[in-house]
Amino acid sequence: MGTVFDFKDAQAYGRWLDDPRNAAAIEIESRLMVEMLDPLSTDSALSIGCCAGTRLAPLVEKGVNLTAIDPSPYMLDLVSGYYANRIELYRGRFEDLPFEDNSFNHACLVLSLEFVDQPQKVIEEACRVAKDRLFIGFLNRYAIKGLQRRVSGMFRETLFKRAAFFSVWELKRTVQAVAGDVPIAWRTVDQFPNTGGFLKNKIEQSRMIQRFPFGAFAGMLVTLVPQFRTRPLALRYYPKGTTETVPG
Repeated sequence: MGTVFDFKDAQAYGRWLDDPRNAAAIEIESRLMVEMLDPLSTDSALSIGCCAGTRLAPLVEKGVNLTAIDPSPYMLDLVSGYYANRIELYRGRFEDLPFEDNSFNHACLVLSLEFVDQPQKVIEEACRVAKDRLFIGFLNRYAIKGLQRRVSGMFRETLFKRAAFFSVWELKRTVQAVAGDVPIAWRTVDQFPNTGGFLKNKIEQSRMIQRFPFGAFAGMLVTLVPQFRTRPLALRYYPKGTTETVPG
């Protein structure tokens, strides 16, 4: 299953979300998710993992019918505190989602794959329950800030110490192994170690800059072909009798 956030982890993550110094990064990451996913107000979406935190706000404000699932009751409490009854919450494992095939228009994995043992299995489940698009937001292995986070985790206890970091190309291969040759688009944001200020925000919004594979947060959009679980059907076979002589 991977890392399940306990009470201490959830409190630490909540403090990180509420820290004004992280507001600019959260805002630009949320904007990237909404721009790429581009949901309709009548759509439904599943957030697989509650690490999305306040990044879910634009989807809620847009009127998307949002559901979230997480194995940690403390992370569910954290999200419930932000959104009250505006999100339907479930407790469960990412590797075995308790939903029927194609239950949602979209599925979102935002900072979730970093903390699981079987990323490919989680992506497989996400592709199963979503019928239109899958958005994956992840920590970029090749970002300057990503390197800083990994180094800091070597010397003190942080959430990032237990996180796996991915590259765009690595995750793209994993998605294709699950979903086949489907359309995949990606962009990155938070290119600078400390994003802030009008000029930096304008640079961050540049589509050309977002095509650089070095932003701390990467977004990948997968356009899905609906999939269904199938069960082999046993066919009864009745051999016909024969009166002919069998050769040999």
